[in-house]
Amino acid sequence: MKRVSRTLSLLLLTMLLGAPTVPAFAAGQKYAIDPYHTQVYFTWDHVGFSNPGAVVNASKGTLTWNARHPEKSSVSVTIPIADIDTQVPALNAIFQKKFFEAKKYPTATFKSTNVQQVGKSNHYQVKGQLTLHGVTKPVTLDATLNKSGKSPMLKSPVIGFDATTAVKRSAFGLGQYVPVVGDKVKIRITTQAVTPKALQEEKKQIQAEMQAVSK
Repeated sequence: MKRVSRTLSLLLLTMLLGAPTVPAFAAGQKYAIDPYHTQVYFTWDHVGFSNPGAVVNASKGTLTWNARHPEKSSVSVTIPIADIDTQVPALNAIFQKKFFEAKKYPTATFKSTNVQQVGKSNHYQVKGQLTLHGVTKPVTLDATLNKSGKSPMLKSPVIGFDATTAVKRSAFGLGQYVPVVGDKVKIRITTQAVTPKALQEEKKQIQAEMQAVSK
């Protein structure tokens, strides 16, 4: 009997030692959105002739990622309207003053309300509330987990996603020139998130590099 008990104990120990490990941050790691590696692109139809666009960086945000239970994950992001760049200075000025009224509504925000994995893939549906131009509407992001692991530069957990969605700008009080200029705006997001401590370290590294090249 003792021999059987000892054999079972050894077998159990072997199974535990040989079992695949799950990263500690899989249970619910909190990240900070990395503004240096996060961009939001959006494009629209211009009278059917072209599809111009603009880009803006997400200034701050938080991501809680739970790999075991993605439905327990969440994201919250703030976007500075004044940073929207169309690559056309005159159009930037019109956007800031006439369209977005940046002084009155300086930021746009997205806060998730539900995260669902699509099957067993690396694709997710992220539902949330988008607040833009003083109006809040539900939006669903089709997101793809690009990679999660340890940053070779920051030596800390990092995670990256791409996401797409589309909204009607008129729903947010931005319906100028519709339907001559398209109402539908396509949005593509690429984002990297790191631990808050790593983000502070990255800021120091970038500031040091900027000082070095300015000399």
